[in-house]
Amino acid sequence: MGRRRRKEVKIPRKTLPEFYPCPRCGKNTVLVRLVRKSGVAWISCGSCGLKISVQISDNIHEVDAYNSFVDKYYEIGGEIILNE
Repeated sequence: MGRRRRKEVKIPRKTLPEFYPCPRCGKNTVLVRLVRKSGVAWISCGSCGLKISVQISDNIHEVDAYNSFVDKYYEIGGEIILNE
């Protein structure tokens, strides 16, 4: 008689999201595009049209650019931001 085999538990790997929540409309439609050559991150909401560009360094990820965008948004009190 043999023992029962133990079930192998697979832990799912967490990944960064592609879309982030918008601080103005609350929907998950904010897309972050990094342009590393020019050192700029373009952040835009597909639902309400909120757009901004943020200066970035070389070793920054999309989530870091999004966090700096949210900080800048609440720093000015949620006024309309439109940089093109």
